[in-house]
Amino acid sequence: MQANVNYFDAYRSLKLTRDANGVLVTEFHSNGGPFTFTAQDHTEFVDAFYRIAQDRANKIVILTGAGGDFIPNIDFASFGSVADPGVWSQVHDEGVQILENLANIRVPVIAAIEGRAYVHSEYALLASVIVAAEGATFNDVPHFAGGIVPGDGIFTTWSHRAGAGRAEAFLLNPQPLTARIAYDWGVVAEVVPNGKALSRARELAELYLKVPEVTRRNTRVHFIQPLKERIVREVGYGLSLEGASAADLVKSMQAKSEPVAQKRKSA
Repeated sequence: MQANVNYFDAYRSLKLTRDANGVLVTEFHSNGGPFTFTAQDHTEFVDAFYRIAQDRANKIVILTGAGGDFIPNIDFASFGSVADPGVWSQVHDEGVQILENLANIRVPVIAAIEGRAYVHSEYALLASVIVAAEGATFNDVPHFAGGIVPGDGIFTTWSHRAGAGRAEAFLLNPQPLTARIAYDWGVVAEVVPNGKALSRARELAELYLKVPEVTRRNTRVHFIQPLKERIVREVGYGLSLEGASAADLVKSMQAKSEPVAQKRKSA
């Protein structure tokens, strides 16, 4: 079935390919290599995940990354002045919509993780199942270590999957978390040899496709509902707290840079 493919080439950093059985592989990338997340992607992903969710030709969705990584980097500068309420209003709204649209994908979602899941690992944790390569690692580069609140859903998803205590400790002192530890925490469903995460995800997709479509869709809807409710309750609030902390961080950075600028002026 080849209906609704008009959005497949619409997004700079998503490579979308769907096979004859309706398995959609959604690959994050930057110019075909490891993905660096930008403000443009933040905007485009709102529409991308909405379109993926509403396209009934997608029978299974696989999330993965290019170049041996899931999402390793972020370009903070691309977001502009996050102390500007207008800028943060857009970040806030898009951040909520991305997660709600991911949670609204009404077919089984499999995350195939190779390498670094260092930015927006909550996208992976919204999958029904995570398959991680032996060398895969999870981390939270953008938030607490960088001076802002982990409010964009990363706490909501990690606490839902791993428990609040583990999530709080992980996010307050972010360090690379191995696939094996994530498996022990119940976050990762399977650990496979390096380079095999996507092929194993395809095998699971083939298995799930043996079940009638209504059963497949309704099982995803049933399983994601508790996490979806938490996203609706928590993420808008969390992003508001994150925005306030981002504004304060910018203010403190400006205060530190002003004496240096004055010294140069007087020299």
